[in-house]
Amino acid sequence: MLACFSVNSLTLSSDLCQTIDMSDDGPTPAEGLALLIKETQAVLHQRMDERLRPLGLSVPQYACLQTLRTRPGITGSELARRVFVSRQSMNVLIQGLEKRGLIERSDQPGPRRERATVLTSAARDLLDQAQVRVGGLAESMTGDLATDDVAHLSALLTACRDALLAAAPSSTPSGTSTGTAR
Repeated sequence: MLACFSVNSLTLSSDLCQTIDMSDDGPTPAEGLALLIKETQAVLHQRMDERLRPLGLSVPQYACLQTLRTRPGITGSELARRVFVSRQSMNVLIQGLEKRGLIERSDQPGPRRERATVLTSAARDLLDQAQVRVGGLAESMTGDLATDDVAHLSALLTACRDALLAAAPSSTPSGTSTGTAR
């Protein structure tokens, strides 16, 4: 059975629809979509990692440097939220980037004793090289799609993300919350 996904009255065109096994044992259309999104994210992450590794960067390090380029002075906690890692992982990541001379942290602690973080010129040069290496991935991923389909898919995924952000954390069968503690 061919399942097309619709969010807020937007529907993927037939050439973008994913065939999902709708048998009793198969995932629901929503579950199939969630799995497809996760699979796509995993492949994209792997391809980015392959291109960044020769520069000595991981995907989280690249994401951290990219974020610092657009938001200089951001704190480690905010970086962690934007890069989708824990504060503890971000602290380790920042320490490694600082040891490599790619970032500098302010001597003056800000709110909650956090120090502002900025890129060094070496990081900006490395980031320029990294962007050249990973820049074509998005175009490769969407190269067979019409421009309107890319915009439509973006709108659908934005709606899915926003719905997840708006949803209250649910409880697992053991009664513990699935939300993340801050």
